[in-house]
Parts: sequence; structure tokens; C-alpha cells
Amino acid sequence: MSSNAGHREDAAASLRGLLDALPAALAETVFTHASWTAQRADSYDRLAFLGDSVLSLAVSSHIFPLLERFGAGELTKIRAQTVSGRSCRAVAERLGIPERLKAAAPAGAAATVSGLASTERVLASLTEAVIGACYLEFGYERVAAAVVEAFGAELTDALERPLDFKSALQERLARRGELVSYQVLAETGPPHERTFTISARVGERELGRGEGRSKKDAEQAAAEAALRRPRAAAQRKRSAAATARSREL
Repeated sequence: MSSNAGHREDAAASLRGLLDALPAALAETVFTHASWTAQRADSYDRLAFLGDSVLSLAVSSHIFPLLERFGAGELTKIRAQTVSGRSCRAVAERLGIPERLKAAAPAGAAATVSGLASTERVLASLTEAVIGACYLEFGYERVAAAVVEAFGAELTDALERPLDFKSALQERLARRGELVSYQVLAETGPPHERTFTISARVGERELGRGEGRSKKDAEQAAAEAALRRPRAAAQRKRSAAATARSREL
């Protein structure tokens, strides 16, 4: 394990400690997928709904006094990246949530639990469910402090390496006099675990396609795919040229 990875795991220690201290019944609900119970209300969905709000408030309250010169738009972008599905998945892995989910799976779910435990949407919702359950048991102050600590690396990334693929794509297209638009292709999953599939397009030409837990996340993923496409095409051309030269030899 690298020192950076070890530091990130240590940062999740407080939240992991709260998770370990949850009453058995509440912890059981945290790790109950909706497909494992007759009533969706008995799954982690409601806790994830609550945890989503606690996570957002904790991060917002933390960055508001720290970034006094940032406007509302900038603060919103930083918070969105910090609490994105990708960030929540990273925290889930540091908390050992995939392993905990597998351990909690009923016998009949053995065939599907590995897929669930590797899906960003599920892991992000589980992270939010953990936060929601800890909030109910330990109160806002303790949980907010643990959340800010657990997401510290993601906040640093958002400040130092902002992921604004949409702006980068539009700047590239503007040099050619083109304008990108985004089209929703599909919405799947229940309301709290919605996944959006969005296409980045210029006119009728699709540049890239992406998925996300919100339309904004999916648009960023689509823009990222569009930005990577020319590099991938160039790499394929270089590989083909290299193959042709080797055959000539």
C-alpha cells in the first residue's frame, strides 16, 4: 500500500469507527439492498436519502468559511465534485463497504452481490446510508466531523484538480466554431438510485456518452468520453501504422 493510500484510509478511521459502533439492527438496514427485502422501505434507501443531505450540509458548512473569496457557483462546483458518485465510491472502498455488503448478503443473493459491490451507484448510496445511520445514532456534530475527515482527499482533489470536462470540451469545439449540446438517452433505477445516460453531441453527431447519478455527473462523463475519443483514435492509428511497418520488415 502506498503512503498516500494509507493516509486516505486513515482519514476514514473516524467514520469507520462510527459505522462499527452502530447498533446491530441499524447496521443490518445499512447493508440491506432493495432486492433483498419485500419492502423497499426496509432497505438502505431511506438512510441513503437522509445521508445524502447530511453529507451535502457537512461539506458545505466546512468549505463556506474556508473559501471566503469563492462565489456560490464556484462553491457549488467544489461541493459537487467532493460528494460525487466517484468520490463516494472511493470513500466506500476505504470503509470496506464492498466486503461488508458481501458479508451481509443473504444466501440467495450470492450470484449478484459481487456485481452490486462493484457498482458505483450502489457503493455511493451505501456510503450515504452509512452517513444517514450514523447521524441518527450519534448526531450531526460527530458525524459531520467524521465526514469532512473521510472526504478530505476528495475535497483536496476538487480544489487542486477540478474536473470540468464540459468547459474543456466546449473550449476545444469553440475553436472550430461548434457548440456542444447534451441529450438524455435513458433514466434507470428507483428515484434515489437514478442513473442517467447522456450523450454529448454537435448537431446529430455523437461525440461521447456517459453515465452518472445526476444529470450533471452524466454530462461530465460524456464530455470526458468525448475528450478522450480523439486521443484513442490517434493511438489506434499509431498502433496500426506500427503493425504495418513491422509487416513490411
